This record gives sequence, structure tokens and C-alpha cells, in this order.
Amino acid sequence: MEHEAPRDLTPGQSDAVTLAFSDMEADVCGVARIGRALDGDGDVVTSGLAILFAGGAPVSVRAEGGVPAGEGVGWGEAEAAGVWTEIVDPLRAWRFHYEDEEGSHAFLLDVEAVSVPAALSADAPAGKLGGMEGYDQLVKVTGTVTIDGTRRTFSGRGQRGHSWGAPDWGKLALARTVGVWLEGDAGVTMTAVRGAKAASHADEAIHAVLLGRDGETGEATSLLVADPRISTTYDSEGRQRHTGLELYETDEAPYARRAAGEVACGTTLDLGRLRLDCAFFTWRMEGRSGVGRYDILRRTED
Repeated sequence: MEHEAPRDLTPGQSDAVTLAFSDMEADVCGVARIGRALDGDGDVVTSGLAILFAGGAPVSVRAEGGVPAGEGVGWGEAEAAGVWTEIVDPLRAWRFHYEDEEGSHAFLLDVEAVSVPAALSADAPAGKLGGMEGYDQLVKVTGTVTIDGTRRTFSGRGQRGHSWGAPDWGKLALARTVGVWLEGDAGVTMTAVRGAKAASHADEAIHAVLLGRDGETGEATSLLVADPRISTTYDSEGRQRHTGLELYETDEAPYARRAAGEVACGTTLDLGRLRLDCAFFTWRMEGRSGVGRYDILRRTED
């Protein structure tokens, strides 16, 4: 699939791949992101972000931008903030690596798709308002994680995504990214975008996809949710603590499929004019347990 390759960029656009992962108890979790954009001279530069949690607390955070891109055109030629990724088999398998500057925290992970891509198109309400498009897949994650110099085996779930576009944060208030990774290769991907002039979260453009397996054939399935809703409670500093999802599969559906999540760990990053509240949740949905990620990226200036 041509979308797996880095996108051709125009001024103002960005292109990034992201992996979020967690073990079954949300004791070890992490995010690795590597992106591409054009600098003021029109040259491609790379940015990277990595966050690693252990025991309910962040143990390693590293960010870097403006790194000259490698001479090749694949993701494997790009590295920033100690993050590197490789496409092993398009839409099926990838590899992610991270190491901090001291070498005391790191991970080397093999990532295997367990779902079909959940696409967000440019003409979907959330894609149009947010200025982004792309796709996400539920994944199985195995490999090693190094924490405080001690390497351990890792096995868990996650979500790998590829997104591109040109978000205009002069017109946006916040964007939410939610992933629910359940037993049985099932889950939910959700993107919610709020415009700067929106009165409340009720005015957000929300895009949600249910991912799972056909009960008879075992084939991977996806369903665009007709009416997705999200409610969140926050602490005194505005960080997400509990959330609930209501997913009406069709406009005529008499009841919603529901999921409830509670924060397991999180941290806040100052990104200049933006603030990122990155959190990992434990989830319950229709008798299944799971883990997942819930990020809020918001504008901090008037």
C-alpha cells in the first residue's frame, strides 16, 4: 500500500507514524513517534518523541525536532530523539526502536497487525476540521524493554498509526486520540477534534471505528460508528482520569455499545503553543478487559 511510504510534503504539512503500546496490566507502556516536515528552506527534517512508563510513572521522555532527514525515502532512514522504525511487511509488520541518551531506558519491539486499517479520510468531519487523514491498526507487540538498565521481555497490545496533513491550530482548541485494545483482537479507535469557536465538547467532530473478528469466519472486521460519544472526568489540572464511550453503530440503533476506562499512568508535556496530556488507561467493554491510550493535545495560547 502506497500510504505506508512517507508522503510527499508541501509547506505546512507533516507526516508521522506512531506506536502506542502497553502490557496487559498497564505496568509498562510507551509511545514512539517519528515525523517528517519541511523546514524554512524547503528541506525535509525529522522529529521524534518517545515516552516510556513503568510502575505507573514516566521513566523516560525524549523529544527532538529539526533533524535533517536521511538520504533515503523510507521510514528506516529517519531517526530523531532516539526513535527509529522500519516497515517489515506493509500493513502487517513493523519494528520500533528507542534509546535514551544515557542508554538506561530503551525498547526494541516487533509489531504485528491484528486488525484491518481503521481509516480517517480527509473529507470526514474530524479529518476536515483537524486537517489530518490517515489510518490506525490494532497490533500485537513483542520484544524487549530496558528500564533503569535492566532489560526485560515485553509482550502486550498496542496501536500503530500513520497520519498526514496540515492542522491549523489557529482554528483548533484540542484534539483527542483514544485507543481501546481488548482481548480477542478487538477494540476501538477514536479521533475527536474541537474547533476554537466550539462552546463545549458536544460540538466536537468525532470519528470512531469498531475493530474485531467475525464470529463465524474469524476474519478481521471494521465498522464506522454512526454516532460516537465520549465523556471524560478530569483532575484539578485538567488531566483525563475517567472516561466513558457510547458507540451507536447506526443512526437507528436503539442502544449503544459502551466502554469505560480509568487512567493507569500519564504525563504532561509542554510543546510550546500546545500541551500534550498523554495517558494510558485500563478498559472494560462488554465483559472484556483491555488497555489503551488516551491523549489530549490542546492549544494553550489565546
